[in-house]
Amino acid sequence: MEDIIQLLPDSVANQIAAGEVVQRPASIVKELVENSLDAEAKHIQVLVVDGGRTCVQVIDDGKGMSETDARMAFERHATSKIRQASDLFGLTTMGFRGEALASIAAVAQVELRTRRLEDELGTLLRIAGSKLECQEPTACPVGSNFAVNNLFFNVPARRKFLKSNQTELSNVVADFERIVLTHPECDFSLFNNGVEMYRLPKTSVRQRILDVFGKKLNTELLPIDVETSLVTLTGYVGSPESSKKRGLHQFFFVNGRYMRHPYFHSAVMHAYENLIPIGDHVSYFIYMSVDPASIDVNVHPTKTEIKFDNEQAVWQVLAATVKESLGRFVGVPTIEFDNEEKPYIPVLGTDTPKYNISPPKPVKTDYNPFKPFDDIKPPIANKVTNWESLYSKVEAETPSQNSPTIWDESSVAPMPDHDTPLFQYKGRYIVFPSPEGLMVVDQHRAHVCVLFNQYIDNLSKQRRLSQGMLFPEVIQFDRQELIVLEDIMSDLVYIGFDLTNLGGGSYSINGIPSGLDGVNPMVLLHDLVAAAKETGCNVQEKVHNAIALTMAHATAIVYGQVLSEDEMHVLLEQLFTLPASKYTPDGKYVYTVIAYPDIEKSFK
Repeated sequence: MEDIIQLLPDSVANQIAAGEVVQRPASIVKELVENSLDAEAKHIQVLVVDGGRTCVQVIDDGKGMSETDARMAFERHATSKIRQASDLFGLTTMGFRGEALASIAAVAQVELRTRRLEDELGTLLRIAGSKLECQEPTACPVGSNFAVNNLFFNVPARRKFLKSNQTELSNVVADFERIVLTHPECDFSLFNNGVEMYRLPKTSVRQRILDVFGKKLNTELLPIDVETSLVTLTGYVGSPESSKKRGLHQFFFVNGRYMRHPYFHSAVMHAYENLIPIGDHVSYFIYMSVDPASIDVNVHPTKTEIKFDNEQAVWQVLAATVKESLGRFVGVPTIEFDNEEKPYIPVLGTDTPKYNISPPKPVKTDYNPFKPFDDIKPPIANKVTNWESLYSKVEAETPSQNSPTIWDESSVAPMPDHDTPLFQYKGRYIVFPSPEGLMVVDQHRAHVCVLFNQYIDNLSKQRRLSQGMLFPEVIQFDRQELIVLEDIMSDLVYIGFDLTNLGGGSYSINGIPSGLDGVNPMVLLHDLVAAAKETGCNVQEKVHNAIALTMAHATAIVYGQVLSEDEMHVLLEQLFTLPASKYTPDGKYVYTVIAYPDIEKSFK
């Protein structure tokens, strides 16, 4: 019997690696710009055509490469960043795998022009589908000029799954923003189809944030700055007044590298507990500096997932730092400060052992002093013990299939007749008796369901009338919002918005859909754009759903609004005639039932 296991050709192996490294044009921008930064470039230009689908070009003034290095750079696992396995535990460069250029060249047509300062002539390379087509001397400036053309030209199946030009451009801008925010010491520019989108000169961190996202953030940002033996934290967090549900800018950076970290996100939001409405979030730009040996960035090819040795301790320091900043700059009344009791944050140069944080001993006082490590208890990051008791508790709290408190979407909810007494509880809930117990309906969510269906019908059937504004308002969008806005503009006009482009990301709101009295049109438009961005602005049905849901939330009955008994009956009648009334369109419970047996148990 013949042997069946064989080595794959390099070209095939590179295409397989490209499946993880090169997912879309934004991946190419990220990899090439990071290489430019590793080459100590101070001026970096990014040019894309058709959102990067046709061409991505990155020009820098870095060190450049010799003729031999230029050719070797496209070999798999060829890198100048590391020499041995131990180097992985002390990384100071953005790249290190040696996979990016080989992967890009496997699925695109690449042209490289590069020259070192000490060389009179540079090198020109052309590679397509991992095959070297040309290598010759050329006259070019010091640095590197990469042009990546026709992405996935030899992998039609992958190219077919690329999104629209606007969607791909939005992803390019997102990755570009993550990089420029960590390197304010460099000049950056971004062009799409020859039109300049960004020109960012060398500046400070705060000014770079404002240059990218607009000056409106200037009054919302609160600084954080603390140095400990475990981690150094700098950056900015949003004030509680700036909280909202969508369209936020939330960034974590560690040692100059962007990362996603839901666990640390929970630490930031813990500090805002009871300060912002439930479901709202705030923007933040948090920069962490740690010992490279205490983190592992070699988790995923995109290098956005990073493991920390002491995640729980960093969680505590982060939550305490944000909480302290809120107390100092906002004057949060729920936080009490004492001259002798300060936030326990270990500082460099003390006797505190490295990477070992323990809270101070509690002090007996007549009040609750601000001791963030006493009252901040991070959730366990990786380990849960005592599974039996945890499971039994969940099982005891989970209703059985026959429980009357759970309704199938297919079942018909009991509609109260006009003789059924209704009453409103705390201006939020409508309560009435049903055959199974007391039914409690959230009035705002019920109205959201009703309005959502009405808006969806209007969007699909007929164009909505526009209500002119007596005094037009001017709204400002950032670059990413402008990309999405261009795609959904026809939908906004269809539902009744009248917008005039004033240039520079500014639009005049001349008219709004009729029936939106009392709604802030600027907030609503930002929410609509953010919702369309989340759902994917290239699918009209999803955009319609996002628009309908956002408008429903904006115009629905607010909590605290007093309703007459007739108004409650009308609302319930509209709700229970819908095909789906148990959940809101975004998946939240609309009503529940307190079963009679549960009520009787309470009196035993």
